Amino acid sequence: MRDVDPRTPVIVGVGQYKQQLDDVREAREQYELMVTALRRAGDDAGSPGLLSSIDRLLVIGGMWRYPDPGRLIADAVGGADAQTFLTAMGGNMPQGCVSDAAERILAGASEVVVICGGEAVYSKNKLRKLGQDLGRTGYDLPAAEPFGENVQMASSHEQERGFVMPSQIYPLFESAIRAARGETFADHAARVGALWEDFNRVAVSNPYAWVRTPMTAEEIVTPSPDNRLVGSPYTKSMNANSFVDFGAALIMCSAERAQALGVPRDRWVFPHAGTDGHASYLFSERDNFHTSPAIRRTGAECLDLAGIGIDDVAHMDLYSCFPSVVQITMAELGIAPGRRVTTTGGLPFFGGPMNSYVLHAIASTVEAVRNDPGSLGFVHANGGYATKHACAVYGTEPPARAFRRVDVQDEIDEYPTREVDERPEGRATVESFTVMHDRQGPQQALLTALMPDGRRALASSADPDLMAAMVEQEFVGAQCHLRPDGHVEVG
Repeated sequence: MRDVDPRTPVIVGVGQYKQQLDDVREAREQYELMVTALRRAGDDAGSPGLLSSIDRLLVIGGMWRYPDPGRLIADAVGGADAQTFLTAMGGNMPQGCVSDAAERILAGASEVVVICGGEAVYSKNKLRKLGQDLGRTGYDLPAAEPFGENVQMASSHEQERGFVMPSQIYPLFESAIRAARGETFADHAARVGALWEDFNRVAVSNPYAWVRTPMTAEEIVTPSPDNRLVGSPYTKSMNANSFVDFGAALIMCSAERAQALGVPRDRWVFPHAGTDGHASYLFSERDNFHTSPAIRRTGAECLDLAGIGIDDVAHMDLYSCFPSVVQITMAELGIAPGRRVTTTGGLPFFGGPMNSYVLHAIASTVEAVRNDPGSLGFVHANGGYATKHACAVYGTEPPARAFRRVDVQDEIDEYPTREVDERPEGRATVESFTVMHDRQGPQQALLTALMPDGRRALASSADPDLMAAMVEQEFVGAQCHLRPDGHVEVG
């Protein structure tokens, strides 16, 4: 390794922890999972004094109510002097925090930064059925300093029309992708099944993954009693699995401090570049659902800052809550079909611990490049409905020039958006659609349509015959009749 500037930011330790118990009554609460992961990160760095040197500790916002989980974590590992932060919500936040830490370290504003995240949704839900709950440590602490800003990403109109959950929105993107490619249902299922089969293959080999049962492409895309349809064409195995118990942590410091603390050079992984940007916060205002200028610009700019192309990347993890966002990212960044695009196994198989998944993606990518000295890794983080994006390049060799981070929002904002007709009436053309299912079967068809003037309309139907047809047939491009209340008749 060539000489490194003392202020160069470097990841020195990563840790992951999976709490997958036969008896959930033994489950530990969320902050304890993060403590375990952080201690593993300290062990990974091979430096006993590292955790007591933490000056800044950020916890990714989660599905719990700790006012300051970072204080609990820092005190547990001997980092009493750490300043603690609680981030805004969003799957992009882990990568955003890493990029922020790299900037601060480079500027001399921090020396040892820790980023943690964790969830215990699985145990919490199981315990609730037993009339119990996880522990509630530290709920009387003062609030941590906030990091980032929470953003409303669903309008009142979207909510009133029933377009709220990611499991409702991402299938709409999928039908738009299929139609844009001109694929039949069968050809589309075969292609997406093959993509998801490789995610499953990685999860099966990953000891931290939640679901390690091998599945073929056909098993993934075919509905069955154990793999029901959720939002067509997505089965359960194609949806992010948030019912997991995980902790993750990473430790960053300056090269000078890493050397002083005795962290072996073979543990060092360098952030080379980072980018941030977001699409329209309201999904209904996107120009279309099969491309993403936000992903295009954040990804391309990150690679450009690092001075590389996507084919120079050996290991990557693309955010994978649903197949549509992976396909869009691959298309926007020119990633060849058949390339492996996950280091974890993805959110449906590895597991999706809400906003902190990307900490696991970064940890897995760090381990992958360490095991392949001289290689480069790429991570794409996503929040919302393919809304908020953060990308980074990592490598075992220091970057040719100092770490750089760029917000590409001005470039993204130059791309067109679309107006929404909140009280549509008359003929329109179906743009995308899905049929939402519960365990009893189809419940509601959701569709977006384009009015003759180009505005988008949101509509739904509970007609059994229409729902049955939509699961089997292509409706993108079909004519429909809309009413101001959101009711639709197709044909």
